Amino acid sequence: MKVSHNPATLFAAFDDPDLITHAGLAPTIRLAERCGLPRLVAAKVTLTGARNGAGTAVDAKALSIVGGMIAGADSIDDLDVLRHGGLSRLFGGVRAPSTLGTFLRAFTWGHVRQLESAARAFTCNLAAHTGLVPTGDEVVFVDIDSKVKQVYGPAKQGASFGYTRQRGLHFQIVTVKTSTCAPVIVATRLRKGSAGSGKGAASLLREALATVRAMGITTQIIVRADSAYFSHKVVEVCRTAGARFSLAVAVRKTIREAIAGIPEDAWTPIKYAAAVWDAEEERWISDAEITEVPFTAFTSKKKAFHATARLIVRRVKRLNPKNVPEGQAELFGVWRHHVIFTDSPFVLAQAEPMHREHAQVEQVFADLEDSALAHLPSGKFTANAAWLTLAATAYNLTRAAGHLASVFHARARTGTIRRHLINIPAR
Repeated sequence: MKVSHNPATLFAAFDDPDLITHAGLAPTIRLAERCGLPRLVAAKVTLTGARNGAGTAVDAKALSIVGGMIAGADSIDDLDVLRHGGLSRLFGGVRAPSTLGTFLRAFTWGHVRQLESAARAFTCNLAAHTGLVPTGDEVVFVDIDSKVKQVYGPAKQGASFGYTRQRGLHFQIVTVKTSTCAPVIVATRLRKGSAGSGKGAASLLREALATVRAMGITTQIIVRADSAYFSHKVVEVCRTAGARFSLAVAVRKTIREAIAGIPEDAWTPIKYAAAVWDAEEERWISDAEITEVPFTAFTSKKKAFHATARLIVRRVKRLNPKNVPEGQAELFGVWRHHVIFTDSPFVLAQAEPMHREHAQVEQVFADLEDSALAHLPSGKFTANAAWLTLAATAYNLTRAAGHLASVFHARARTGTIRRHLINIPAR
């Protein structure tokens, strides 16, 4: 790449008041209004007792934050992007960043819950209006996972050290997807940094499954999660909602005993269509063996919590020299086991790879952190919780814009959608 003019003869300036840098915001904000985002926020979020007028025009303030996030803002100050060039003439009711910061800091936990309710209702409207989540697919996957978002100051409320040994805040998300669509966020929750990955998962999953059903989805739902969510509470929520579950299980004593009882001729070789990176073995794996046995989980709990389902086991031979004595690989060769507890209606060869696709939820984390969730911008915990909820709303709106634009953008990363469809200069 090379400049095509001499510096003395080249001059560029953004000085026309009619120019805008984010023309794609116009149809996207119109879509948000058509699906009722301002109306839902105004009806559900009531900031009573807020000072400095923070409780007024909550619909305009929430939509200003979401619009700024769609344009790429990842902090409160960045929300000023909506007042750049001719955007202030294109949109009415845009608030200054200082006003939006005051608005977010006025939230209590009850107000955050009100905002989450509005966001869930909006997601249902968005899905119905755009077909973002197909309702006729054979199976719908609901994935729950969490991540510690690192912060860099001890003054942030709730920031503490968890399993990552980094100071941060720990957020959970629940997504819904099918084999023909990209993930859509249906529930979020922010917790303190030291919270366990599965803390509060059952209640969040209950809200998420209710939202998925409210979208008009009547087909089979399979809830997927890693071993942090293996609990009788999660299983009970799934069965109460009429959903199936596919939960990874940590290999502990009872699981090892179940695996030890599997006959050697019960294992079926499989070959992955694409190799899987094994972090512990530090190598790519393309071959493994799988089998399944019936198993009753949670037997240490009272009988009402016992759950009988399938235990699907995948094993890979250890080849890492750190784990195998030199020159004695075959004599002391051992297996690494990966275990899933599931009541999936699909056969073994389908159910096992279906669960591994749960890893796609990591792409949602990457998309969020590439946009509005690059930071948790406030020192107040509830302000950050509201920011997380609005970031998920902005993600879904961006995803809907891509879905309506083309087949390519329907599956593209939200950063690509932003570059191709949102950040378009115009007059």
